[in-house]
Formats: sequence, structure tokens, C-alpha cells
Amino acid sequence: MPNQELVVLGRSDEPGACCPGLLTAPLGEEQAVELAKVFKALGDPVRLRLLSMIASRVGGEVCVCDLTPAFDLSQPTISHHLKLLRQAGLIDCERRGTWVYYWLVPEMTDRLAGILTRPAGESLPGRAAATGAAS
Repeated sequence: MPNQELVVLGRSDEPGACCPGLLTAPLGEEQAVELAKVFKALGDPVRLRLLSMIASRVGGEVCVCDLTPAFDLSQPTISHHLKLLRQAGLIDCERRGTWVYYWLVPEMTDRLAGILTRPAGESLPGRAAATGAAS
């Protein structure tokens, strides 16, 4: 196997180097910790549903009063799940009177998509010849 220098993601001075895909280079420790928090937030079915409800809302935002009735959970539990999504950077919110309105942070979902996406037609590194063999 030839010697290859490993470039760790998030440790380059090049423009756009903070968010290259996983196929480009291994994650740095700091970026892995940050991404793990986001994936942990997404790892709960209630939070996935909440994120989906917020993201798909016509007008781009939704009141917590419209989210809570969709679940057999208490309002404090829903608020806790929303707090975790907010801490992960997936959603943001604003209080208006007695209600809180939530919206998706598209930069974070775009970032996740960019990290996980393999360009169409591009095989995994070192797997070009093996892709047809498994058929």
C-alpha cells in the first residue's frame, strides 16, 4: 500500500476546507465531536419528527403550540427536545409574547448533506474496480 499523507478535515487554511465530504479526508477530533452532537440530536424519533414538522412548515416557521398536540408527550418534554435540536444548531427560535416560534437552520442541514454526500457517479476511494464485482 503506498504511503499517503492524511489530511484532517477542519485543519486546512484552504477556502471551504471546514466542510469537505467524508471521502475527502478523515474528520478532525473537534469536528467529529461537533458532528456527533448533531447526529445524537437527530438520533431520537421525536426530535426527527419535530425537525421534519418545522422544516416542512409552509411559511418556514411554526409555533410550539402547533407542535405539542402532535405528540403524546408533555409540553416540558417537547420543549426539552426542541432545546436539544437548537443546541445542535439545527433549528432556531424566537419568543413572541407567550409563544415561541421555531424555524430550520438550513446552513446546518446543507452542511450535513455536503459532508455525507458522494458526488454522483463517483465511487468510494480504492473501490473503483470492486463496485461491479459484488453484483
